[in-house]
Amino acid sequence: MADLTDDGWTPGGPLAVSKLTVEYAEQPLGTDVARPRLAWIATAPGFGATQSAYQVVVASTPELAAAGTGEVWDSGQVASSAVQVAYDGPALAARTRYHWAVRLWDGLDRAGQWSRPGWFETGVLDEGFGAAQWIGAGTEAAPLLRRGFTVDHPVASARLYVSGLAYAELRLNGQRVGDAVLDPGFTDYDETVLYVTHDITELLQTGENVVGAELGRGFYGMTTPNVWRWHQAPWTGDPRLIARLVITHTDGTETELVSDESWRVTSGPTLSDSLYAGETYDARLALPGWDAPGFDDSGWVDAVVLAAPRGRLKAQEHEPIRVVEEVAPVAITAPRDGVQVFDFGRTTAGWARLRVTAAAGTKIRLLYGETLLPDGLVSAVNQHVEGSRFQCDEYIASGNGVEEWEPRFSYKGFRYVEVEGAEVSLTLKVIHSDVRSVSRFAASAPLYERIEQAMRRTVLNNLHGIPTDTPAFEKNGWTGDAQVGAPTMAGQLDLARFFTKWLGDLRDSQHDDGQLPVIVPSGGWGFEELSPATEWSTVYPFILREMHRWYGDERVLAQHWDSVLRYVDWELARLDDGLSLSVLGDWLPPGYPGGPPPEDGRLTGTAYLYRALLATAEIGEILGRDEVSRLRKSASELADAFNREFLDRAAGVYRTAKDPEYRQTSNAVPLAFALVPADQVERVVAGLVADVAERGFHLNTGCLGVGVLLPVLTAYGHADVAAKIALQRTYPSWGYWLDEGADTMWEMWEADTRSRNHYFQGTVVQWLLENVAGLRNVSDGWKKILVRPDATAEVDSASLRMDTVRGRVAVTWRRIGRVFHLEVQVPVGSTATIHVPSAGEVTAVPAPYAGDASFDDGYAVYTVGSGHWSFTSRTS
Repeated sequence: MADLTDDGWTPGGPLAVSKLTVEYAEQPLGTDVARPRLAWIATAPGFGATQSAYQVVVASTPELAAAGTGEVWDSGQVASSAVQVAYDGPALAARTRYHWAVRLWDGLDRAGQWSRPGWFETGVLDEGFGAAQWIGAGTEAAPLLRRGFTVDHPVASARLYVSGLAYAELRLNGQRVGDAVLDPGFTDYDETVLYVTHDITELLQTGENVVGAELGRGFYGMTTPNVWRWHQAPWTGDPRLIARLVITHTDGTETELVSDESWRVTSGPTLSDSLYAGETYDARLALPGWDAPGFDDSGWVDAVVLAAPRGRLKAQEHEPIRVVEEVAPVAITAPRDGVQVFDFGRTTAGWARLRVTAAAGTKIRLLYGETLLPDGLVSAVNQHVEGSRFQCDEYIASGNGVEEWEPRFSYKGFRYVEVEGAEVSLTLKVIHSDVRSVSRFAASAPLYERIEQAMRRTVLNNLHGIPTDTPAFEKNGWTGDAQVGAPTMAGQLDLARFFTKWLGDLRDSQHDDGQLPVIVPSGGWGFEELSPATEWSTVYPFILREMHRWYGDERVLAQHWDSVLRYVDWELARLDDGLSLSVLGDWLPPGYPGGPPPEDGRLTGTAYLYRALLATAEIGEILGRDEVSRLRKSASELADAFNREFLDRAAGVYRTAKDPEYRQTSNAVPLAFALVPADQVERVVAGLVADVAERGFHLNTGCLGVGVLLPVLTAYGHADVAAKIALQRTYPSWGYWLDEGADTMWEMWEADTRSRNHYFQGTVVQWLLENVAGLRNVSDGWKKILVRPDATAEVDSASLRMDTVRGRVAVTWRRIGRVFHLEVQVPVGSTATIHVPSAGEVTAVPAPYAGDASFDDGYAVYTVGSGHWSFTSRTS
């Protein structure tokens, strides 16, 4: 980077603040974090702007914060480039809104203006839920609960703190409370139970009021028998609710209402609900006005006080699940009399809203599926769930004119809906965790864009409070899927809050000896079944380490240090001959649709444990822990054992005794994880390239190899080979899927794949973002950035913009003939090392600020600070 003073130019500034967040949320309502982290994004005109200091104030009003008066806490001017700091004032009060602002100083010590105030509001904290009790009805049907109360003083604000297990749809005076669905989030209920804070100020009225709730079963009260034994989880129980409603009046007094036996309950019209089987709703049993004043509940009974779940009540900090889109069908067919099949033109997760006019008692069946049978009917079969009913909703009409209904407590994975019983109209409701998109990718190769979009859709379809494998068949948080998918997922979406929550689920699921199950959360399944699977459970140290790379998050590392260390020590204690036994391996490679690959699973298991040990050591280095040297020594010993067992030095190839043929994953993974001895790298790479070419530029990888194969080929000078694989249109390939009608990623390479909504084979998108577009996050929340478009074969242009914790990062390149043009946007506080493909001279704009380039292996290399940079070169 050019010297900011010797060259006589003034760096960019002064600094302004464009965005404020608290615990990664813009205005969190009801946080239980005792010392919440306050963060901002700095912006500045010009080039090379830096932040030299900050001042944060926390106040009781927005006016005080805007004026820079922090009567709650004032950090003073702190010399630091940090863009996230923990609140460090007096203990925060429960149920209180705080306002805050920040101002920044740039590298020339110029003070910026105070930001616009942001706010955060605490939850119940140590107050808890007071006298509130867990209540329910003990019915098979989804229970309805209600409680009347009177408001006779002017209201300043009102909050409803509530947890319903597994789900609660809340009502107040006939209106829906909030817009979340399937809320609160799924956890290990023996360890953690989430509650949600709602602002209900505007829903209250003077005089009589009614608060109500309808409860769903979810994974808490699952009754559908299934192979994962969710119906036998240790926490299993009937739906229940705990609530605390607090009204603050204009005179400062408070009125409270809590859940107890004074509430009234009855069975509702939702006769059954199951995440696997679907829902049955009898509209003849609907009770209009049950959630509003004036309703006669004399036929109801007093609520039953139920045992509290064992888990600790904790505020829900991650994004809720919401209806994010409504979609009309693209086609409707009638494969046989009395049957409609709706095609929504996309593979998705959610449910359908029904509209119908039918006689009372008419039963309408909605069957959801991702594919059609040869006769045009929907295919909906799940061998892992007992019974013939799967993804099937039933609606029994009331006969009262036009009726509308949609499920409340079960989402499905589907493209098609088969309807029998009456002629209806349907609208698709797309439902997933409401996480924010952070990137936009484009390329001159249309197939690249289609692959990226398919992966994005697949990931979103699998975010429902946890990262699932499939929204249709399992809905489980398979750890291996998340491990291979996480870098791509974080490259497309803001998952800071989501992964923070799921890391908590991982810790909650851990046995005292350190073992983790293969699905998280777990009701006990996955510690022995399909276990141990090192490539799956090593997700814990991997994602934990990446949280610091993606978001600069050091607190989450400290919170999980003891647990993650206990996990890797458990792995080390079970080594056999220095190797890690793993029963899953490179799951679902081409030709093996049954699951496991043919090779010895110890190869990938040991490799993934090696990477996990290094990740844990890096976490320890960040935290300053003493175990770092021990962990690195264990990793070195593991690498030695790995190479002794699996590296054929004479042939320059990694293989196991079980291999029927050359296995690409067995060689790509050691290269990706830097396990290959230096004197063998060239030969191992050559063997990998030769095998790809012999297969007609096809892969033979499963879920572990697919994400590393193309980056490895590119890193060792074979980007042209990687591009041929990526652009392949015949089996096995992503293009083959798309030509077969896919709009999402599939579970298996074969056309008759079980799941058509499975992201773990779509991790090629990481290569599109990091190699084709050329944008890579090096460390500490994008503080260090590498720009190196090194997979430009078969494509003439690409671009990627990324919204990070430090601001917008963007890369755009295009090639016309031999002229290569590259534009890069770097945010304040980041340093980018930019590799410009070049066969000679490079023009940099602005040249004085860019400084002189060094040259390395066909690239001109610049190191620059913030600003918008432009480079033009000639390539060979």
